Amino acid sequence: MSQPNMVPVEMNNNVGDGDNNNNNNGNNITTTNNDMNGGIVLGDEEIDSANTSENQEDGSDHQDPARPSKRKRYHRHTKHQIQELENFFKECPHPDDTQRKELSRQLGLDHHQIKFWFQNKRTQIKNHQERHENSQLRAENDRLRAENHQCRASIAKAICHRCGGKTAIGEMSFEEHHLLLENTKLAEEIRQLSLVMPKCTGKPVMNYTLTPPAPARPLEEIASNRREVYKSIGNLPGSALRVKDVDKPLIIELAELAMKELMAMARLDEPLWDIGANGTSLALNLNEYTRIFRNGLGPILNGLRTEASKATSIAFMNHLDIVQSLMDVNLWSNMFARMVARAMSHDAILTGVQGNFDGAFHLMTAEYQVLSPVVSTRECYFVRHCKQQGDGIWAVVDVSIDHLFPNLELKCRRRPSGCLIQQIENGFCKVTWVEHVEVDDREVHPLYKSLISSGQALSAERWVETLERQCERLAYIMSPNVPSIEPDGLIIITNNAKQSLLKIAERMTRSFLSGVATSNGDIWFGLSGNGGNTVRAMTRKSLNDPGRPVGVILYASTSFWLPVPPKTVFDFLRDANNRTNWDVITTGGEGLQLMSQIGNGRDSRNCVSLLRTPNTSQKKMMMIQETSTDPTASFVIYAPLDVTLTENVLMGGDPGNVSLLPMGFAILPDGTAQPGREGGSLVSTAFQVLAEKDPSTMLSFSSLATTENLILTTANKIRAYFSQQTV
Repeated sequence: MSQPNMVPVEMNNNVGDGDNNNNNNGNNITTTNNDMNGGIVLGDEEIDSANTSENQEDGSDHQDPARPSKRKRYHRHTKHQIQELENFFKECPHPDDTQRKELSRQLGLDHHQIKFWFQNKRTQIKNHQERHENSQLRAENDRLRAENHQCRASIAKAICHRCGGKTAIGEMSFEEHHLLLENTKLAEEIRQLSLVMPKCTGKPVMNYTLTPPAPARPLEEIASNRREVYKSIGNLPGSALRVKDVDKPLIIELAELAMKELMAMARLDEPLWDIGANGTSLALNLNEYTRIFRNGLGPILNGLRTEASKATSIAFMNHLDIVQSLMDVNLWSNMFARMVARAMSHDAILTGVQGNFDGAFHLMTAEYQVLSPVVSTRECYFVRHCKQQGDGIWAVVDVSIDHLFPNLELKCRRRPSGCLIQQIENGFCKVTWVEHVEVDDREVHPLYKSLISSGQALSAERWVETLERQCERLAYIMSPNVPSIEPDGLIIITNNAKQSLLKIAERMTRSFLSGVATSNGDIWFGLSGNGGNTVRAMTRKSLNDPGRPVGVILYASTSFWLPVPPKTVFDFLRDANNRTNWDVITTGGEGLQLMSQIGNGRDSRNCVSLLRTPNTSQKKMMMIQETSTDPTASFVIYAPLDVTLTENVLMGGDPGNVSLLPMGFAILPDGTAQPGREGGSLVSTAFQVLAEKDPSTMLSFSSLATTENLILTTANKIRAYFSQQTV
């Protein structure tokens, strides 16, 4: 450190107070040089500090112009004096008047010299600190400027994950973006087909019209661009949704407000809720809702339509088990596989009380599906909150947090939706479900327009009916005495074997439901066959899944309308005597023989059947089939079984080793039914076929064409049958 050895000389009137404990640090000193080794020098001369001090003490601010200024050159402080001053400064940077006089006596210096030395010393240290802080601030400023340039460059290069175009504002108009998006989808579909064209034998079963597309980007590039956009919003598939810590209190507050709104909506009836158009469920009175919940989540967003309904049901399951099924994302997506295509839990902001989910907050994403390949899924980002409302009473609420991710293309927004669960006697509980969403349905396929606009597709009634049906299925699987019918005594099945067959049917149903609708997690492509029918298809590779055969599995599905109510279609498809009218898998036209029928619901039509070809058939084949129905949807799902593995299961073997490739039908109302008048049916049929046994093999054109032929032939046979019946 520089050693001060010269007395500072020029100062203002307040300098004399600078060394008291509560005074300033010498900021009033006038100087042009902070180098203390040679004193503070103005020009080439040093000013007489003693003379200046005398003027100040006399109260005179200006020197008498008649008196010439006196200048004296002082001797430098000795090394001993400097060392003593330095040592004292380390102990006490602000000596009082007594301490300064004592130092003056010990060192033989004037009282003012001591005072000014300490003032300059403090000023020097302060200047050093300021220079150091300025240097740090400049470095931080340079870093922030570089980071800002980098962020601007990243934004300029951002790519839309759906169309491949730029996302920067002003880069393209809405019409250009829409055309580019449509062009990319068509190009990808054509590219998928063009990959298999070289293997064409020259006589395809169906005719395909291929127009040479514009150069399409490779799938790897598309996936890479999607990953970059997902990273920018914190939603990389398979990774956690990143939410800033500063937003978490806001999310918790939002969920708590949503819980209050859900509780009020679940407990209120008229005039908030009116009878729905179908005469069974309750529909929300929007005017009354706006009046009651003025401080809700704000107005409806432009371009979105409101769907809101309420329904109540009695479920045969413990209320805490239902709560756990709702808060565990895997259990939830399995239980409601009919409506949930994919779901992921990203973060538990609060996990709740130890041992239960009271007070838990989970960040989640989900894709809600209508079981058809021509209806897009509804993707939502929301927080799920669970709260115990009393003894045996729990509530679970969802509310969207899309506002935290401005880059998202908002198609569905969940206002406070969820359920109130109340325990009642004998293991039953009462569930009141409220479903309140805002959706963009402007691009819905005409076939499903009435169903979607009626609000029945994903209504509260569907949720409670599905919950009730799944509780029945689970109860029968765990039952110590599963009811069954074995006609003609063809086979005797133990209770363990019945439970194994029910588990196989459960796995078959979940697999079937995963291959009907077009989820965003998969790449689907369209096939245009004869008659204008649209078939959507995709492929998945199976390697180490014991429940699926090894190879390339082709998924294909299509939808069609029938002019009869869903009950009529369901009864036709589940009747084994009608199977030869539509089943293209069973060979020889001999049909299938019922071996056992195992109940899995109170309605006798809800059952699992084990079928086989007659003994006279040259080809031995077994098949498992599940038929399931409730007031909102019906299903007929079946899958061929390996005879040896099935016999092993009946003898007590592991049902998880049975490979399944399910096929079947999902039957929904068309949304046109009115009280006293039945509507038609919307039927989606889906096939899963082992297209290639080698997972590394490219999909062949013959496999693609054959699968399409099978699914369209099945659909055409069913339509032809009902066309004759309604003439």
